[in-house]
Amino acid sequence: MARTEETLKVGKRSLTLSNVDKVLYPTARFTKGQVIDYYIRVARYILPHLKNRPVTLKRYPDGVRGEFFYEKNAPAFTPSWVKRFSVQRQLRGGTIHYILINDLPTLVWVANMASIELHPFLHRAPKISVPTEIVFDLDPGEGTDILGCARVATLIRDVLGQLKLKSFVKVSGSKGLQVYVPLNRNLTYDVTKEFAKTLAELMQERNPDLIVAKMAKEMRKRKVFIDWSQNTESKTTVCVYSLRAKSDVPYVSLPVTWEELEKAVQAKDVRSLYFEPEQALKRLETAGDLFAQIETLKQDLPGEVLAALRQTAKPLEQYREKRDFSSTPEPTPVVPERSRQGSTRRFVVQKHAASHLHYDFRLEMEGVLKSWAVPKGPPLESNVKRLAMPVEDHPIAYLDFEGIIPKGQYGGGTVMVWDIGTYNLIEGNVHKGFLKFYMSGKKLKGEWLLTRAHDGNGGRPKWFLIKATANVLRISKRRADRSVISGRTMEEIAARPEHQWQSRAR
Repeated sequence: MARTEETLKVGKRSLTLSNVDKVLYPTARFTKGQVIDYYIRVARYILPHLKNRPVTLKRYPDGVRGEFFYEKNAPAFTPSWVKRFSVQRQLRGGTIHYILINDLPTLVWVANMASIELHPFLHRAPKISVPTEIVFDLDPGEGTDILGCARVATLIRDVLGQLKLKSFVKVSGSKGLQVYVPLNRNLTYDVTKEFAKTLAELMQERNPDLIVAKMAKEMRKRKVFIDWSQNTESKTTVCVYSLRAKSDVPYVSLPVTWEELEKAVQAKDVRSLYFEPEQALKRLETAGDLFAQIETLKQDLPGEVLAALRQTAKPLEQYREKRDFSSTPEPTPVVPERSRQGSTRRFVVQKHAASHLHYDFRLEMEGVLKSWAVPKGPPLESNVKRLAMPVEDHPIAYLDFEGIIPKGQYGGGTVMVWDIGTYNLIEGNVHKGFLKFYMSGKKLKGEWLLTRAHDGNGGRPKWFLIKATANVLRISKRRADRSVISGRTMEEIAARPEHQWQSRAR
């Protein structure tokens, strides 16, 4: 198709639109021009929800059947009048220049790039650690559908109501729903994510045949997954009134009333929860913005709930149960603490001579050290894969543990801090079974992957630690055999049992 152009006056801006007749949704024959027209007509409703929110664009230059990509950084050809908000990359420096869709010309310009889906963050610039709302993303597993999500949404609404919290719901425009709880207070993601996670786990506990709060896909069959992990400063959620590109028909992520949701469930009417652009615009004309209060309603999490969240040490229960702290010098569990290094997190690799010599690989995450036992140690050569067996979470204070765990205690033997440093997450989520990260340690520097694999026979999933990209720079035998914090060998640590661990944490 030959490239065509035309000029559109939008406010004080003259925009060049390209290929407006290109079909982006084949079945509906819905064109790029119609996508632009929809966003122009919905602008008065969608712009308040986008204002000052950094946004990730999901672009489909060849339509919904073609390849797509996520655009975080403003392209080099972005006009100077488009507002941006810059966020420092923690990984090897650099900056992400997010686009802010604060006005109609910017919205039209973005739509002209075939940015069918708009995914803003839950925070507004410049307060990138303060979300204005909590979201529960409901995803139906195999054997259920959007009506199953609707049942779960009403259960969440009822629990939130008991906490005196008003909630709102929208269809995703795809398979599921999202429940929003406006806050508009000064709470950080640390608190809102823990609240969402705790409520999701409570819902699973109360409704185990209907709900799952774990991310492993094999657990979701005939159940609805409550994805609480959206409540983090690195995640975006599809914007209300955004088009979706999940099928050959354009559907809109649109608010519905709780009464409409309940009626759809009673009538078993799946179709009533899908809205094409013209339907969405007609609803807006008659009902207005059902999500308006998301941006204005101020709500507080109950004081006792906040206190419980801030004192939770639940992730360390398994660690606590396996140890007698009157006999072992290992650190006792304490209230989880967050790294003071922003999105940079700490890691440690401990050489551990227990019943079998292995290396314990630990990443600071969610207030604890997520841990794996790696029998052959971290891979140092590109594309080498090592088995990594998940073990219980450990407290943050374990970062610099080096010494002797007495015989008869869990994991009894010599422990050396083989390497320690910081890491930055490039992409992925531990609950979804994939992490890509960059480590900056005293011995290890570079990118690694942690991936979870299933054997297909229902057995326990296996994790693998894989060296990505280039090999690690050569580590001399002397350095490889010695602790990075004490300079001692395993034999020297074992020979001096009086030098058992004393925490330096404050």
